[in-house]
Amino acid sequence: MSTSTLIVTGAGGHLGRRVIELLLAKPTGARIIATTRAPEKLADLAARGVEVRAADFDKPETLAAAFAGGDRLLLISTDVVGQGNRRLNQHRNAVAAAQAAGIQNIVYTSLVNPEPGTPITLAPDHHGTEQALAASTLDWTVLRNNVYAESLLGSLPRAVATGQWVAAAGDGRTAFVTREDCARAAAAALDADRAGRSVLDITGPAAVSHAEIAAIVGELAGRPVAYVPVPADALATGLAQAGLPGFVVDLIVSFDLATAQGYLSSVSTAVADLAGAPAQDVRAFLEANRQALGV
Repeated sequence: MSTSTLIVTGAGGHLGRRVIELLLAKPTGARIIATTRAPEKLADLAARGVEVRAADFDKPETLAAAFAGGDRLLLISTDVVGQGNRRLNQHRNAVAAAQAAGIQNIVYTSLVNPEPGTPITLAPDHHGTEQALAASTLDWTVLRNNVYAESLLGSLPRAVATGQWVAAAGDGRTAFVTREDCARAAAAALDADRAGRSVLDITGPAAVSHAEIAAIVGELAGRPVAYVPVPADALATGLAQAGLPGFVVDLIVSFDLATAQGYLSSVSTAVADLAGAPAQDVRAFLEANRQALGV
């Protein structure tokens, strides 16, 4: 039985909450601490034995108490987007506080191929955080998550309704991974007594193209759904005309460009290696979410 103290940051979010639920389901005996900006929202977890602590990455003075007594920490990247260096500074604050608190190992949720050169607008925050970890004295495991399969549920219902899926991904492929599989990998990595430093790509079992996904959706819908590739600037114009904020337009287009340029096509077995069961593929995910697709 483990006597480790495991800290999960961002525990009020979908991923953090699910990681904690998975940890609670494991008979490890580990002490679990959940940190969040809104402790009152985690009363249900507190009732199940989780110690809930307040933490705000914008306020480093809150982090010493939040991280005190922890052995291993899951640093879930924050949801701040389009606010300059704020997100990176938040992560740097967390890494510095973890080191000062005596944390032995950090598990960080990063992004596949975040190094300079990728068009993804979120990548510099992840790359900078990885650099902060490298400069620390800590052991760490970087989980470079690929694109959530759940993101498909934002665009594919319209594609089903219109028969066309418009994107700027070219013929590129993406190894979409479900949030559930990311949570399973993160929970397993946090609960493992891992020493040293490692970088793992967290992906689905195969990389698929937009055309292949459109074909799967068409089969599920019982009517044709075509992938319509367009230039990035045309996609950006259409999204802007639909009323999306500029930073959101840039983000969506950047992921399509990354797909087209091959940045999201890497496939690994890390989910199975960490959690003991393979990642769900895109077809199975879409079949399980037929209702959300409108089919």
